[in-house]
Amino acid sequence: SADGNKVSDATLMEVLLMNDFKLVINNTAYSVSPPVKDKLSSEHATEVEDIKSLVHRLFVALHLEDHQIRKERELLQKLDRLKEELLPLEQMKARILDSADAKTSRLLWVGLALMSTQGGALAWLTWWVYSWDIMEPVTYFITYGSAMAFYAYFVLTKQDYIYPDAKDRQLLHYFYRKSKKQHFNVERYNKLKEDLAEAEESLRRLRQPLRLRLPIREISDKD
Repeated sequence: SADGNKVSDATLMEVLLMNDFKLVINNTAYSVSPPVKDKLSSEHATEVEDIKSLVHRLFVALHLEDHQIRKERELLQKLDRLKEELLPLEQMKARILDSADAKTSRLLWVGLALMSTQGGALAWLTWWVYSWDIMEPVTYFITYGSAMAFYAYFVLTKQDYIYPDAKDRQLLHYFYRKSKKQHFNVERYNKLKEDLAEAEESLRRLRQPLRLRLPIREISDKD
């Protein structure tokens, strides 16, 4: 500036030209006196900003439809690509899940058979071989051993031994083991499913009546 202070790089040119200043080139100072110009009043500056904002809104309004059509086309192409990549993975997942579910069901039936065999053996030993006085301690230790097994399950899994949860846990165990054998990438499958859900949500938001400037349908009580 004229009094020797450096001017910031962020200073607008129209602000700089309001007063005299010095331009330093190769350590040589040149005095610059810009022509006299009426300073913009605050009201005029506000009007200019309003005009700029109005022009921007008009531009957005005129090009909004083209932007939405282009965005919708991109999302539809992305959806088609994701569904095409997911199709073989979905088929492989269905086969692996069916196999894991069959193994889990067989394991449940084996458990039922073992429990039935144990009950029959205890009844046979109680009424035909020994007496209840002899078998009572045996059944007590069998019950106590079962309680220890359930507690060990809780220690290892941090979950209570609830039959549906235990079944789901065993199903996942068989599923991941089978997936590893058949080279089924579970992480890639989950990533594609997340991308598909995100693209569908984006398309749903894009097609909202407010964005498309369509009338909103009234929601009746019957709906």
